[in-house]
Amino acid sequence: MIKRATKRPEGFIKPAHWSNDPPPKPQAAVVDEELSPTRYGDWVKDGIAIDF
Repeated sequence: MIKRATKRPEGFIKPAHWSNDPPPKPQAAVVDEELSPTRYGDWVKDGIAIDF
């Protein structure tokens, strides 16, 4: 197992452009079409479903 740093090194100074603000909440996705087999990789050919 790889040991990873869990604390900043001593003497580390946070850059001025870093902030403590939380990340913005994700916005709801706009769905303006029905599910497309081209997009999701599901096809029906001769009555057989093909998933890739």
